[in-house]
Amino acid sequence: MLKALEQLRSKALDEIPRLKDLKELEAWRVSYLGRKGTLTQLLRSLSELPIDQRREAGTAANSLKALLETSLTERQEALKKIELERLLQQSRIDVTLPGYPVRLGRLHPTTQILRETAAVFAEMGFEIVEGPEVETDYYNFEALNIPKDHPARDMWDTLWI
Repeated sequence: MLKALEQLRSKALDEIPRLKDLKELEAWRVSYLGRKGTLTQLLRSLSELPIDQRREAGTAANSLKALLETSLTERQEALKKIELERLLQQSRIDVTLPGYPVRLGRLHPTTQILRETAAVFAEMGFEIVEGPEVETDYYNFEALNIPKDHPARDMWDTLWI
């Protein structure tokens, strides 16, 4: 039994450094430490040994199991680190690309209220029309066919440009 444990230890520890990714490592774990793994089968067969050999073989088997589990976690961490480095190499950040634009400032509160009010009136069906605040003589009178002697053209009544 001790020879079998020693052979298992040397075989398992020789295989660990050759594992290249986490899938292979998981397959290794299942083959040695899984429910139907080699070490598990040896631990189950301890009950068949005589009592005087059982204690020594049990101690050796448990220490081998602890050794394999620590080797497994160490290799798992190493493989995760290798995978992370590979991902970082693939997804390099180009520092020459422009960053996200910073939003500068904001609207004046009066402008915000004016826009909100315009939106409310637009929802009610009104239209917002923009145009000149002062009209010329042509658009005020001549384009509307108002004669030159019309009272609306008097200076005291109307101011035009």
